[in-house]
Amino acid sequence: MISRDATATRRRILEHAQRQFARHGYTAVTVKGVADAAGVSPNLITRYFGGKDGLFLAATRVELPVGNSVDGDRSTLGSRLAASIVRRWFGTSGEDPLLVLHRASGERPEAAEALAAFLDRNSLEPLHRYLRDTGLPDAEAHSRAAAIDAFVLGVSARRRVLRSELGDPAALRAWLATTIQRLADG
Repeated sequence: MISRDATATRRRILEHAQRQFARHGYTAVTVKGVADAAGVSPNLITRYFGGKDGLFLAATRVELPVGNSVDGDRSTLGSRLAASIVRRWFGTSGEDPLLVLHRASGERPEAAEALAAFLDRNSLEPLHRYLRDTGLPDAEAHSRAAAIDAFVLGVSARRRVLRSELGDPAALRAWLATTIQRLADG
């Protein structure tokens, strides 16, 4: 018997929506398909989320704690960021909402705009401020932050969106750390 706990039901719907959006993209996912997978009526999705677009927006709410990774000496930035990235890629339970948004960005202009704005606010800008605060001129700090941001997004697309094997977490972490550090150091 399925619980009538609204919070648990909403969470179950979101988990199934995240999984389906991550695997199949926005276009192929239907409200009925998510409802069936979650064991609920499609009417509940409309009630809780307002329909497919609202469900997608709820399923792609993302937190990215880059701010926690930029505290410390610039000489170890690559290691800190790599550890955070690998922890997210290997440790996120269920489907990562950032991955869902990334995959959908090719299908929906709104998703691409949301992803770009999210990355600017949560990755590029904190990295830019951090590098500037470590003594780099503003333009150089921005350029290096943009290079790190583009590199991580590219690796994420290749390894997660295109579903190439992520490989060994320790080896991936070491490679990311070295490359990010090179970009930070110029």
